[in-house]
Amino acid sequence: MPAESDDRLPVKLSLPLEYQQDLFQELRGDDELIVLARGLGLLRLVTNLLHSYDAAGNSFVVVVGADERENEWLGEALVEHAAVSLSPNVRGLTVVKTDMASVGARENMYSHGGVFSITSQILIVDLLSTLLNPETITGVVVLHADRQVAHHLARTFQLMVSRVTATSLEAFILRIYRQRNKVGFLKAFSDNPEPFTSGFSPLATMMRNLFLRKASLWPRFHVSIAKSLEGRKKAEVIELEVPMTDGMKDIQNAILECVEVSIGELKKANAGLELDDWSVDSALFKSFDLIVRRQLDPVWHRLSWRTKQIVRDLTVLREILHYLLTYDAVSFNQYLDAILAEYSPPPGSTRQSQSPWLFLDAAHTMFDTAKRRVYTGKTDDTAGPGATRMLPDSLRPVLEEQPKWALLADMLQEIERDVYFNPTIRDDSNGTILVMCTDTATCRQLREYLQTMNVRPDLGTDGEEDDDSPADPKPSAAFMLRRKLRNYLNWKPEFAKISASLFAENQKALDGSSDPSRGTNGYRGKGPPNKRRRIRGGAAASGSSRPTNGSFFSNDDKDSRVASLLAEVQPTEQEAQQKEEIGVDPLDNMEDYFQLFEMDDLIVVHPYDGDMDEHVLEEIKPRYVIMYEPDAAFIRRVEVYRSSHNDRNVKVYFMYYGGSVEEQRYLSAVRREKDAFTRLIREKANMAVTLTLDGKMPDDPQEQFLRTVNTRIAGGGRLAATAEPPRVVVDVREFRSSLPSLLHGQSMVVIPCMLTVGDYVLTPDICIERKSVRDLIQSLKSGRLYSQAETMMQHYKNPMLLIEFDMGKSFTLEPFADLTHSSRSSSSSSTNPEPRDLQSRLVLLCLSFPRLKIIWSSSPYQTALIFGELKKSLDEPDPVRAAQIGLVPGEEAGRVGEQTFSRAPQDMLRAVPGVSEKVARRLVLEVGSVEELSRMEEGELGVLVGKEAGRQIWRFFNRSLVE
Repeated sequence: MPAESDDRLPVKLSLPLEYQQDLFQELRGDDELIVLARGLGLLRLVTNLLHSYDAAGNSFVVVVGADERENEWLGEALVEHAAVSLSPNVRGLTVVKTDMASVGARENMYSHGGVFSITSQILIVDLLSTLLNPETITGVVVLHADRQVAHHLARTFQLMVSRVTATSLEAFILRIYRQRNKVGFLKAFSDNPEPFTSGFSPLATMMRNLFLRKASLWPRFHVSIAKSLEGRKKAEVIELEVPMTDGMKDIQNAILECVEVSIGELKKANAGLELDDWSVDSALFKSFDLIVRRQLDPVWHRLSWRTKQIVRDLTVLREILHYLLTYDAVSFNQYLDAILAEYSPPPGSTRQSQSPWLFLDAAHTMFDTAKRRVYTGKTDDTAGPGATRMLPDSLRPVLEEQPKWALLADMLQEIERDVYFNPTIRDDSNGTILVMCTDTATCRQLREYLQTMNVRPDLGTDGEEDDDSPADPKPSAAFMLRRKLRNYLNWKPEFAKISASLFAENQKALDGSSDPSRGTNGYRGKGPPNKRRRIRGGAAASGSSRPTNGSFFSNDDKDSRVASLLAEVQPTEQEAQQKEEIGVDPLDNMEDYFQLFEMDDLIVVHPYDGDMDEHVLEEIKPRYVIMYEPDAAFIRRVEVYRSSHNDRNVKVYFMYYGGSVEEQRYLSAVRREKDAFTRLIREKANMAVTLTLDGKMPDDPQEQFLRTVNTRIAGGGRLAATAEPPRVVVDVREFRSSLPSLLHGQSMVVIPCMLTVGDYVLTPDICIERKSVRDLIQSLKSGRLYSQAETMMQHYKNPMLLIEFDMGKSFTLEPFADLTHSSRSSSSSSTNPEPRDLQSRLVLLCLSFPRLKIIWSSSPYQTALIFGELKKSLDEPDPVRAAQIGLVPGEEAGRVGEQTFSRAPQDMLRAVPGVSEKVARRLVLEVGSVEELSRMEEGELGVLVGKEAGRQIWRFFNRSLVE
């Protein structure tokens, strides 16, 4: 459906800045990959591009890669454009999600054309089943090109077939689109340049995967962008550096020391790997976990327990570093208590089997300083000078406040004075104050602080603060922190009870497993007397000085002292008068009690939300913006907002902790983006012309004939050949993996179908059930794999189980040490041990089903080659017969997609014990939802699916979590 003839129709756009107009003209003229710096309005550009095609009429544009939030943005924006342009041909955005109707409804929608945002799983099935003809598509718009294809770049060097360059579902879609449509446009977008710089010639490889020949790079330092954003309408930005408290500095230094030691241990244990990116600076970002794990995955099965634990510890340490700057002192100390309880060792363990960073002096400093920020000891001054006090007599609250809170209150007062002394400038901005934070938890914290910062609890006459307090007290978080401390002190005993119960269960299991050995030697786990280590005083050392509850650090907070602290922070009269938080308001008699606020009186606290922040700025129209935490993308959005509106003034306060990880992370993110664009510009300048294959398969008839010839004529065989390409029937649920894309790249015809038995049907006699290692473990534990093997044995001559590993990970099931441990524990637990390890369950599966063959594959690429070898010289499968196998007599196999594509509840249902494929189909037809199934009685389930299956299902949903 080409729309070139209608391009001359006038279309109203909303691209006020010069660089936006230049980008739009480029996109309308050429197919290209746009890499735009974050915060410069990528979705606005995409919206105007889609509207230009939608308003022209007679077009069919497909959007790939948009998430739910972006679909809402695009839909609303297209409606606004339609209302402004008043074009009669506008249809708006149609979203096709996994819970859409059947094939007929989608086929009807496709016939009318328009702009469609389709999930990748539905789109690939519709393209392969010819429900959507690629020739009727005007063009495809790919969002987040870095996510769709970039994570497969590191794997492409292992391909044995050069034309298969990516395994993502989106790359599969683009390949089919380009094979059958050579004239439609294709445009890709990304606002994340970092993934384009990893690997060898990443930009050229990415463009080849996207079937594009041109790339356009638009960093913040681009001449057109700098000219548009740095003119006379530049936003006023005030940078405020906030010093951290001494306690926060000590904790930050301690955490960084723990991170540095952990990284040093990793480097020492893995000297043969590329370790240039393993540094404290890189460890501040979430991507560091992926980098470390990706490099260690090939040797993961050979790593020691200590190394694996350090990899997990780095994630925990980074989270602690983040929460130090965002949580209040009480919440941060409570979080550390939970971390300490989680990492507390079981009785009898040694340092070698626990997280190494917990035994550093820096860890002790971190836990001790965090506690002293909340409360500390208070000695009794009435005692005589000769009295010795080992511990303080009582505890007193300290309740250290975050330094940013006081500065935030000062800024609000400054804004209030500015509004009072400087009359309102007549512009289109509101007087609203917008406060931006990282997440919703920080938003709740600031909202509570702003509501209670002027509440001054009367602490009585004992405090020295009353005499020196000024007439106009400064804002304080005393009320909020005292309430949090009360909740913390009430939570701590309950948390201790839960930890004690878990400890008792672990101790009971430990005693049960060690009783036989204790009875034989008579020393209860200790060495003989002549082997025991002696200590001063003549007594034998006990071997471990750790307390009996397994904690790392002794807790000197006795119950009596905690009770005195709790009594000291009881609500005062002023605190009791404060209104409690309301969770749900029924809004009864709303008109009598509620009214709309004036926008000039509002303080809006909002989290950073990517491109959605542009909506916030446009709707609120703030005159003052306070960035509670730094974010480079939001600064650019404010610049774009201010430059796009001549009649709106914006004043921005930019806060950050000086000398903190927060500042370092912000500067590192800006530097990494700049370096990424610099490398892309250099590669683009030296890059040869990218010649795309347009998704073509070999069209030479002679080559197709030779590829299908069977040359094995020994033993009386005949030379056989067929001009038809090989076919594979694939279950529609398998399109979440990369294997169907690789099979299509091997010149096989992939036929999607709703299969009841198996996942892949290669020939009339070969049916394959594919399992990843994770899915294999779950299927063996639930027993689902046994029922699947049984149904394959009934209907196919050669049933096979494919166990497929992930590329780049270790090609092994579990370390030999784990096998030894599991076998010992199982043999010592009972006289009739249950096989707990994966290999034993697989052996039982093979003994139960002798005809079942197991295929071991190291990666999806190897699987595609194995499938090609298995299909040689054999008949092609019949899709209709494959779909009918396993159905209940009288039940017809519908077309692909007749069922709804809401697969998540069905997949969860199949994981329930006792639910086979036949039982799952019965439940889907008879029960409305999983919630309804969980509320059914055992008798009702027995009538539906049988007594045994009904009993297992009922026990699963009614089992207590405490047991």
